[in-house]
Amino acid sequence: MSSIAAHEEHAVAAPAKVIQPAWVRTVHWINAVAMILMIMSGWQIYNASPLFSFRFSSSITLGGWLGGALLWHFAAMWLLMVNGLVYLVLGFVTGRFRKKLLPITPQGVIADTKAALTGKLSHADLTTYNYVQKLLYAGIIVVGVLIVLSGLSIWKPVQLQYLTALFGGYDIARYVHFICMALIVAFLVVHVALALLVPKSLRAMIIGR
Repeated sequence: MSSIAAHEEHAVAAPAKVIQPAWVRTVHWINAVAMILMIMSGWQIYNASPLFSFRFSSSITLGGWLGGALLWHFAAMWLLMVNGLVYLVLGFVTGRFRKKLLPITPQGVIADTKAALTGKLSHADLTTYNYVQKLLYAGIIVVGVLIVLSGLSIWKPVQLQYLTALFGGYDIARYVHFICMALIVAFLVVHVALALLVPKSLRAMIIGR
């Protein structure tokens, strides 16, 4: 009995495992705020010169008019760039990217996609990403870099003419920027949906454990 009691006492006293370190949680939530501000203000900027035959409702845009939207967009841009740079540096320095996102194999992605579609994908261990998560998170990092670079080429097409030229010119850079925005919005929708379906993952991103 005493050994059982000691074991139970040890189990109670054992600290909960940290799943998301403090720096990850901090940059995650700062990035979430910056992204929402950039998307909503970006939609208002888009409305001033649409690429397609539709406009975004004023109820989901930010800034009120082109000038106001640009102010919000540039303010959020610096927040996103600095926060994103911190995330990339710490991700590489701490080895988090290597541990969490690699390897990614076609066979693993296909198998986990089938499991997810049939409701058989396990979320028991939050410390390990499945192959679908690895692909999505690695992909969104690439998209994040592209949206920043295409945004800079649109913002300063003369000063950064070589960057703009890499995208094939100003007009094509606008389309790249829009497509990246659409991919990020799609990612956010899936990300939030999964967080609601697996509440413990949201809890881990709030308290770390």
